[in-house]
Amino acid sequence: MATKIIIDSASDIIKEEAEKLGIILIPMTIRFEDDEYLDGFTITKDQFFEKLIENATLPKTSQINPETFKEKYKEVVENGDEAVVITISSKLSGTYSSAVKASSEYKDKIFVVDSLNASLGERILFNYAYSLLEKNKSAKEIADELNKVKHRLHLLAMLDTLKYLRKGGRISAFVAFAGEIMSIKPVIAVRNGEVKLVGKAIGSKKAGNLLNKLVTENQIDFDMPYCVAYSGQDTRLLDKYVSDSESIWKDKTNSIPKYQIGSTIGTHIGPNAIGVAYFSKE
Repeated sequence: MATKIIIDSASDIIKEEAEKLGIILIPMTIRFEDDEYLDGFTITKDQFFEKLIENATLPKTSQINPETFKEKYKEVVENGDEAVVITISSKLSGTYSSAVKASSEYKDKIFVVDSLNASLGERILFNYAYSLLEKNKSAKEIADELNKVKHRLHLLAMLDTLKYLRKGGRISAFVAFAGEIMSIKPVIAVRNGEVKLVGKAIGSKKAGNLLNKLVTENQIDFDMPYCVAYSGQDTRLLDKYVSDSESIWKDKTNSIPKYQIGSTIGTHIGPNAIGVAYFSKE
């Protein structure tokens, strides 16, 4: 009996990587008005951001339904295997509820974990799960460990613009307009499973300093997965941030994993955002 990992595309894992690692990736559905796409399957991250910039209204992302999960569970169990399932935060999507509902008849074979996160936060929780898989841990053992450590998981991001928060109705048009005039850069975090505005600064330099301050409020556990990420199609802002924040990483690690943020969080933050995800020490 083998242990499988099932994860949704809100983790920003891409289809080719999932195939290489032998994990089961289930795409969210993205709808730009009348055009519907499977996240990472029929639309790439670059194509998504092209459409996001071109369209006046925000796309809508649909949760994965129970039937889709049930189909994957049936395949796993009929092959004599078991699975741990990692989903986007239950406070951001109904996907977790769908995954749990579909698992009702496979209670001793399918173990569902609410990541209480998304994007690169969900991604590094998966990275930890995969490291446990390589140690031949069972699905239940992996699920139990993920539920134990996920409360030490932090995701913070510096946004380049207030435009997409305004489009999503999270701030007023007046606040967004004033913010753009003053070059205000907001900083958001995923806390208790929800996206929160945790600070703002005038200009990229001050916003980068604020992001670093918030990151270092918790001591990073460099024995656990961590990463940085960018939204959009250009890595230059991320490269500059990593260089400017050298004090966080220097003498702690030889390399910093870098990922591209996808549609689930990208819809609300827009291009040119910078993100950091890590586990804090106990």
